This record gives sequence, C-alpha cells and structure tokens, in this order.
Amino acid sequence: MNLSRLDLNLVVALRALLEERNVTRAGERIGLSQPAMSAALSRLRRHFDDELLARTGNSYELTPLGVALRDRSATACDLLERVFTSQADFDPTAETREFTLLASDYGAAVFGAALARALHREAPGIRLAFQHPAPSVVENTATVLSTVDGLLMPHGVIDGLPAVDLFSDRWLCLVADDHPEVRDEVTLGHLARLPWAVYQRPYDAPAARQLSMIGISPRVEVSVQTFQLLPHMVEGTRRVAMIQERLARRAVRGAAVRVLPCPFEAVPVQEAMWWHPVHAQDAAHIWLRQKAAEVGATLTADGDVLKGVGEASQAAARR
Repeated sequence: MNLSRLDLNLVVALRALLEERNVTRAGERIGLSQPAMSAALSRLRRHFDDELLARTGNSYELTPLGVALRDRSATACDLLERVFTSQADFDPTAETREFTLLASDYGAAVFGAALARALHREAPGIRLAFQHPAPSVVENTATVLSTVDGLLMPHGVIDGLPAVDLFSDRWLCLVADDHPEVRDEVTLGHLARLPWAVYQRPYDAPAARQLSMIGISPRVEVSVQTFQLLPHMVEGTRRVAMIQERLARRAVRGAAVRVLPCPFEAVPVQEAMWWHPVHAQDAAHIWLRQKAAEVGATLTADGDVLKGVGEASQAAARR
C-alpha cells in the first residue's frame, strides 16, 4: 500500500460513517455536506470493494468488514492526532496538555499519586488521566499504546516496546487480624490449605501465578478486580491473599488484617512505564518519561516505604 496515494481525510470520514451509521450525521460530525459525505462513502466502497454500510429498511447496518474497520479507524484517527500534535519544544510551566496512562489500581495508587503530586508542583497546566487497561492490552499492546501516553505494568507480561523502569516491590501475605490458624507467620502449608482472595486479571502477572511454580494451586473463594479490595475480602475470614508491599501500607488502613512475609521467594515486582515508539521524538512525551524516571527514583530511594510495613499494619489494625 502506497500511503502517498491515499487521502488521509478518508480515515476521518470512515470513522464517522462507521460510528454514526448515517451519512447525514457523519457529515455533520466532521463538517462535510451530505453530498460530500456520500462521495467519500463511494470512494471508500471502491477502495475496500465492500459496501461497508448496507441499507436495512430505513437504516444502515455495518457489513462484517465495516465492523472490523470501526475500531481500527478509531485507533488510526487517535494515532494520527498524536503524530500531528507532537511538539519540538515543551515548557511544562506554561503548556496545557493531558497525558493518559493505563494502570491498575496498584500502579495508580503507588506511582500515579506520586507523579500527580510532582506535576501539581511543577506543571500546573498538565492534566493526568488514569484508565484501567482492557484485557486486550496483552494481545494488541502496540496498537493500544499508540493511542495513549503510557502503560504502567510490571516486567514479565509484555516485551518488545520501550519502557522506563520505575521501582521494585515485593509480595507480602495478608490474613485476618484474628485468624484462627495463622499466628506469627504464614507457612507453605497455610497457602496450600487455606482459601484465597485473589486479584484476577492475568495481564498484571498476579502472585498466584508464582504459586504454581512451587506446586501450590490456590483454592480461590473470592476474586476481585482491584488490589485494594483484597484486605476487605480477607478481614474476618480464614482467607489468605498476597499484596504488594508498597500498596499494603495504604490498602490495609481501616481493615483488621495483618501483613506477614511470604514463606517462599516470590519474584519481586519490577514496575515500568511502557510507551509506543510513535512518541519517541515528542518533546512533551520526552519530558513525561524523564519525570516518570525521576519520580520512580524517588520512590526507590525512599527507604521508609519498605520499612516495617508488617509491624505498622498490625499495630494499626489493633488500634
């Protein structure tokens, strides 16, 4: 395909037509007259050798190819917008811009909050938008990342794309403060025998995956979509859970739970911000990556974050 022969305005028209499924509304959406929009539809039909929109009674329905192109055209428009809004220079104290980062509640709470504080001080016109990643982020990582500014995710889930390393974290065990079987430590026998509360999204590499490597299959009673719900699913039960240490000191507040060391060498979390090469020369994105690295280094250097979490959480629970 020779892109120089294509009219990229047709990408915008294609998206509007497939999302509106109406020639008049699609034209109003992008500022074209009804005849001009009809002409664009004719050109698109010739190009794809497909009707794209098939009349059914008084309305239009998408053909199978039209359905496939709907999301692709939206992604293409988002990518084109990011390409043509790239900047050669960026002044964080004067610019206004929104950065969108995909992150689990763990990434947003531990790193995102620290990044937001830094931007609040240094770049008052900059906005941050955190969104939960869809499961398709693993299968179509490059496509997803081309339409946002970054993805907060540990190493070991995706590869082949540039990343900024942020911080490391370790796994701890959660049990109820009044657990009838667990005293001062969690054992491998406890992990094999007790019911579990787990974070169930495979693309965030949950610690449960590591248990299978030591021959333990968790007996899951409860699964949740946010790490911060785990303490509440453990409180007042015989359940056990695993949670990242940096999140534990935030998430256990107000829950009668204890945080104890893992009885096996769980592979630490190495959190990173992944990004698409389309952003490589964008001055604003370069600044964002540098700021992310600085904030990550601050978290790494903060020895208090990883000091005495278990003791502090137990004392807070008893109070």
